[in-house]
Order: sequence, then C-alpha cells, then structure tokens
Amino acid sequence: MTKDTKVDRRNFLKGAIASVMAVIGVGFGIPAIPYVVGPAIKKSDDQTWIPLGSTAKIEIGQPTLFKFKIKIQTGWIVDEQEISAYIITNDGREFVAMSNVCTHLGCRVRWIAEQEKYFCPCHNGVFDKEGNVEAGPPPHPLNRYELKVENDQLFIKGG
Repeated sequence: MTKDTKVDRRNFLKGAIASVMAVIGVGFGIPAIPYVVGPAIKKSDDQTWIPLGSTAKIEIGQPTLFKFKIKIQTGWIVDEQEISAYIITNDGREFVAMSNVCTHLGCRVRWIAEQEKYFCPCHNGVFDKEGNVEAGPPPHPLNRYELKVENDQLFIKGG
C-alpha cells in the first residue's frame, strides 16, 4: 500500500460520522416533506353544510339573525370564527341568507324593523330588505351565502 491510498483513523472517523449523519438526516427529512408541503398543496373544497336551525324561527318578510361557527385552516393553523347571517323569506319556501357585514369597511349591520332597512353604524351605510345599497359609501350589496333546506331545517355552506 502506498501512502496515498492508506486511510488513517481520523479520516475514517470523519467519513463514518458523515455517513451516520446523512442516514439520520434522510430518516428525518423524508417523513418531514409531506408535513411541510402537504398543507400548501391541500385542496380547500371541503366545505360543509352547517346547520342553523328550524325554518319555523323565521317570520315571513322579517330578517332573522343566525350565528354559526366555521373552522378555517390556513397551512397548519386552524382558526374558528363566529359568523352571522340574516335569513329572510317572503313565502316560507324560498330563503335567502345575507351577511351582516357591511361591504364598505366590514362593520356589522343591524336590521331596523320600523324602517325596514339594514343600517351600518360606522359610516351610515343603508341597505334595503334584499341587501341592496340605498345610501352611504358601501360599494356593493350585502354578500350572500349558499343556503339549503332539508326537513324544515336550514343549512348554510361554510368551511
């Protein structure tokens, strides 16, 4: 053996330690890839129907405020939010769900039954019974939610 091909103990230990560290790194790295990348590529079409309550709670022609909670997942963070919606019907068969959030700056609107209008207290936004803008700075009507009725129970799409 020549001196160039001879491996001394120091170089052997460096190589052995580097090899063990590489095996450990691969052992931890491969399972970590789905954990790190998974939430970013996960499809978010897992919206569910959230039960609101009975259709009997809603008076014909009068908006009724319902509150419900949804879970929103962004990456690894799961956040639970309470959402409110006004439900209205004019015939007891067809129902419409509108957000109670003003489309101007996100303030909560409230229904004033005597005037049959929704009012936003922040900047005097006014919406009619169907959620259309009547006055003030809101640029759009109140947002609508998808709604369905099964066995006289209301369900709103969320998630």
